[in-house]
Amino acid sequence: MTSKPLSGITVLDLTNVLAGPFCGHQLAHFGADVIKVEMPGRGDLARQLGADPELNAKLMGISFMAQNAGKKSVTLDMKQDKGKALFRKLAAEADVVVENFRPGVMERLGLGFEALKKDNPKLIYCAISGFGQDGPMRDAPAYDQIVQGIAGVMSITGDQDSAPLRVGYPMCDTIGGLTAAMAICAAVAGRESQGAQFIDVSMLESTLATMGWVVSNYLVAGVVPEPLGNENFTAAPSGAFRTGDGLLNIAANKQEQFEALCGLLGREDLLAHPDYAEREARKKNRYALREELERSLAAQSAKKWAKAMAALGIPAGPVLTVPEVLNEPQIAERGMIAAYDNVPGVGDGVRLVRNAVKMNGEPLGVDAPPPAIGAHNAEVYGALGLSEEGMAALKDEGVI
Repeated sequence: MTSKPLSGITVLDLTNVLAGPFCGHQLAHFGADVIKVEMPGRGDLARQLGADPELNAKLMGISFMAQNAGKKSVTLDMKQDKGKALFRKLAAEADVVVENFRPGVMERLGLGFEALKKDNPKLIYCAISGFGQDGPMRDAPAYDQIVQGIAGVMSITGDQDSAPLRVGYPMCDTIGGLTAAMAICAAVAGRESQGAQFIDVSMLESTLATMGWVVSNYLVAGVVPEPLGNENFTAAPSGAFRTGDGLLNIAANKQEQFEALCGLLGREDLLAHPDYAEREARKKNRYALREELERSLAAQSAKKWAKAMAALGIPAGPVLTVPEVLNEPQIAERGMIAAYDNVPGVGDGVRLVRNAVKMNGEPLGVDAPPPAIGAHNAEVYGALGLSEEGMAALKDEGVI
């Protein structure tokens, strides 16, 4: 792809760990020039996080690499006066600033939205936080699991015996990052008419916005959401079923799908049974129906059943592990995994997940691997007019 939607847009990414970096990760894949601004010496905390201790020690932790390919890295201590002045120069030339500090931190540094937009009247400033820039919880520290618990996610994850459970990956961080990226893209599209804009993204609210079905069931119908394990509260049979080998997700949510399922399994008797004949009856008797279906599903493996059901238009699929899904031809053939060579401190052949969007039939990718800390100081600061001697002096002072 020769040109991407955000080509020519410069983003200053001041963020750490996941929500903010994931936002910048999306923007980089859409073509933005994302400059990661990191604290000298240590950088993003995610550089020290991941399953490989040696990479953590090299400040190239896997958690960092997962969402920082395609970005540039500069170091800058914004607590020092010279660092503040240098950041204002960067922000004056940028299109977007993204940060995920606690509310008020940038204002106390004199680098908040109101200060920066004086130098850049079309600046888009996005602040990502756990709970938003105002309200009684604005200053509370937030990590993904904290937000999952407060948002009600954990209360509906698991079953009656195991709930509340944390979702198995940092869901709220990721949703917050996606929300921020979406808002920034909208602001970029509208900035010619609207000028400088301040975007306030709350991880809590971003998560609630994705819970529309369960939240609305309570707001409109007064039904308190409950943990149903692998069951789908809107339909039955819809969930994970035991087979002769492995778990199989089946979503026979429509009447015609249920009828096709019964025909495939040779269980036409279920169609005439008053407990299963129509949708609401099946929902009320979902667990008895599960037992009936699992007796028949024991005849074959999950993968064989999934193939047979797909041929009949019945939504179904095996429950895979992460290694298994990465080996699926569907993933490999659509270019979801990118490989990078010359990764600093790591080497060649590093495989990472791309952005999930394809445009005009092509996957969005970035060419550059995750950067070493401060790898682009000379390039970025040189473009601002700093000489090599000037950068050397700032480095000696710990500013960069």
